[in-house]
Amino acid sequence: MRTSEIANRYTGYFEKQGHLVLPSASLISPNPTTLFTIAGMVPFVPYLLGEQTPPKTRVTSNQKCVRTLDIDEVGKTTRHGTFFQMLGNFSFGDYFKEEAIHYAWELLTKPQSEGGYGFDTEKLWVTTFTDDEEARAIWRNEGMDPEHMQVMGMEDNFWTMGGPGPGGPCSEIYVDRGPQYGKEGGPIADENRYTEIWDLVFENYEVDNVKSKTDLHIVGELANKNIDTGMGLERVAYLLQGKENIYETDEMFPVIQAAEKLSGLTYGEKEEDDVRFRVVADHVRSALMIMSDGVRPSNEGRGYVLRRLLRRTMRSMKMLGVQEEVLPELLPVSKSVMNASYPELNDSFADIENAAYGEEDAFRRTLDNGTTILDVAVNKAKASGSAVSGADAFALHDTYGFPIELTLEMASEQGVQVDEDAFRSLMAEQKARARADALKKRGNVDLSVYDDVKKSLEAPIDFLGYTDMSSRSRVLGIVVEGQGSVPAVTAPATVEVILDRTPFYAEAGGQLADQGEILSDDGAVLEVDDVQKPIKDLIVHQCRLVEGTLTVESAVTAKIDLERRGAIARSHTATHMVHKALREELGPQATQRGSEDAPNRLRFDFQWASAPSDQAMNAVEARVNERLRDNLSVTAQEMKFDDAIALGAMHLFGEKYGDVVRVVTIGEDGWSRELCGGTHVDFVGKIGAITVMSESSVGTGVRRVDAVVGEKAYDFHAREHALVSQLSDVMHARPDELTDRIATLMEKLKDADRKLAALYEAQLKAQIPALVKSARETTEEVAVVTANVGQFGTTDALRSAVMEVRSQLSQDKPAVIALAGVGESGTPVIIVAVNDAAREKGLKAGDLVREASKMLGGGGGGKPDFAQGGGQDASQIPAALENLTNTVLGR
Repeated sequence: MRTSEIANRYTGYFEKQGHLVLPSASLISPNPTTLFTIAGMVPFVPYLLGEQTPPKTRVTSNQKCVRTLDIDEVGKTTRHGTFFQMLGNFSFGDYFKEEAIHYAWELLTKPQSEGGYGFDTEKLWVTTFTDDEEARAIWRNEGMDPEHMQVMGMEDNFWTMGGPGPGGPCSEIYVDRGPQYGKEGGPIADENRYTEIWDLVFENYEVDNVKSKTDLHIVGELANKNIDTGMGLERVAYLLQGKENIYETDEMFPVIQAAEKLSGLTYGEKEEDDVRFRVVADHVRSALMIMSDGVRPSNEGRGYVLRRLLRRTMRSMKMLGVQEEVLPELLPVSKSVMNASYPELNDSFADIENAAYGEEDAFRRTLDNGTTILDVAVNKAKASGSAVSGADAFALHDTYGFPIELTLEMASEQGVQVDEDAFRSLMAEQKARARADALKKRGNVDLSVYDDVKKSLEAPIDFLGYTDMSSRSRVLGIVVEGQGSVPAVTAPATVEVILDRTPFYAEAGGQLADQGEILSDDGAVLEVDDVQKPIKDLIVHQCRLVEGTLTVESAVTAKIDLERRGAIARSHTATHMVHKALREELGPQATQRGSEDAPNRLRFDFQWASAPSDQAMNAVEARVNERLRDNLSVTAQEMKFDDAIALGAMHLFGEKYGDVVRVVTIGEDGWSRELCGGTHVDFVGKIGAITVMSESSVGTGVRRVDAVVGEKAYDFHAREHALVSQLSDVMHARPDELTDRIATLMEKLKDADRKLAALYEAQLKAQIPALVKSARETTEEVAVVTANVGQFGTTDALRSAVMEVRSQLSQDKPAVIALAGVGESGTPVIIVAVNDAAREKGLKAGDLVREASKMLGGGGGGKPDFAQGGGQDASQIPAALENLTNTVLGR
């Protein structure tokens, strides 16, 4: 039975039981604390918590999930996978234990010919919670063998969300794979032989003070009891398909077969290779599905996880002996098998291919560059008889994107170890700095302080900033670094203030925060520098108390900086317009990946595989300014999320939206329509002008537009006009003649440079006979030829001169040739060559160049017979050459 058929049978069965079949939510988690959807119940958390109303009290779904905590274990065992699918049926205050257990038993045991899965009842086992005699009685009534029922405690069979909320006992269903997979005795004895396939959670309690799985407080019974179940689709698939593990199922094994064909190796012959085959199968599918939900490779968050999956795939294939590009062969195979369950892959695959193949090209270059750096580190380690230092391994990882696993592998191949402990220590320090930066962002205040403040609120904080620029407010809380929540504080001090109502916009959705001041009726004066939401729905004003004493419950007047607000609003509206114009010019695939709206400037990141042409970007800028001249109206309206999407409103991947959303529309005809909580102008004509300053790449498949808006756009054009006027005066030409005049001048300069280089090269060649003669006449044991040739033209010319001198000298007598001078860039260059006789004496060109280059303020290296270096200080050339001579002659 194909995996897609297993999923269809599940949702079809529950649809017949009155469940609404919902499509899978995005892999991009709606929870800002997690990168991906990690469980089938995640999209339903608002319904389970009672925060939102479900579309029906009974629903079922096949949810896409990604977990990356075990990414290093993928392939090593047959239990770990990155991407997986979780089948689930949910009841929100509808049915409970009896129905949930009956549905599970019927679907599992009904013959396949009747739409079930046809599991042998003698192979099914269940576990139940210690106190849940009710569930055990229901299982017995369904026909479960009492000998196949085991009791477990809170550690295994009591579920919570890890914090306050619903919780309750669960019952887990296992399949006995047979004695060849382990010992008898049920799941308690061996969870390898007895494989868990389905977890039924009975949420009938409210819990809080959750410290661990076993340390929590049960507040009492829930008024509405919920059912939350999860069946692992991949596990059921390999059991029903008679396979050994998830990697051999119909959605993964075709990728292994493609990898076999590329590598010439066979899966199942060598465990070390099998691990790599499994890594490839898992990671290719995981990357495909993550990218299908809009994620693109980057160095942050989800993009970094994706990049790691793709690079681990390439590395694994390289270790299987494949040197060529692999993703163009593997990714289409995965797409073809996943298409049965996810036909939408047809629509997005072209973009996925472009981004993935671009990432492979970039990583292949990374491997090339990193390999050179690693070779230097390995040679250094060999010379000193030590391991590759943790600092070198960390630099390879941090600067060149070289995975530590690859560093370990390649160093081992050359017989050298890596100081992995030192590397891990440096990684830990980097993470600690990142955590410190994050803590500093919120004023070194622990999040629990904000939680306590939020719990004390009598009503949600009222944000007035869409309509009011100032407000009369009341101080609800004061937070001071190192002290937490305090009742009062006296100037001077840096404080965080929570008000019951505020006109200040907290940084969100790319829009920077408002600034301004808060004045208390008691005389306290606070300058507001930033506004953040450290936790959901809590607006925190980060202030400098410059005068007086502020106390909790004080009456205050909060006023925003109108000029800053107006400048940011212009930028934010302009960002929406740039987004729309990009989609008009490039196509609907040009979707937003991030933004920053600052006073009079904007930054907009969008998904696109390659650099748009200058013509396209000029058209985008022209289109936006055309719409500015039309002075389109800008309106905001709240509506249901589904209604907004039906209207065609754009929304940002990764953002969490509730039942009701705010839609910002530009133009009465809805020219631009986006979900947005930010502030905007009421007519686009107030923006004035937009000028695109640059367009660049910020990662594989992601481009960035930087633009100036309003006053800054006018300032830019004024400077450009002044510059053109100055150039016209200097060139004695009208503005429309400047391009031709400058082109002519540049061509003359290039011609002069070519003639000058030819002159330098001729002078250099003229010195060769004298250099050869001096070497032949020396009485030293080693003929050392050094010269400061001054300006030499191209580096190729200097290199040729060194090689020519060496070729004219006898190979019987050791010779070292070192020529140095100043190149076209104005910096010093030194090139050293030695003959075979010199190498036999232990003289190496690379060593000599490195020492000389240090004196020039730079570095260099190369092969034992020929090397090149350089630096910054040409005045040290004579000293460097003298030192090289003394080194060779042992002085």
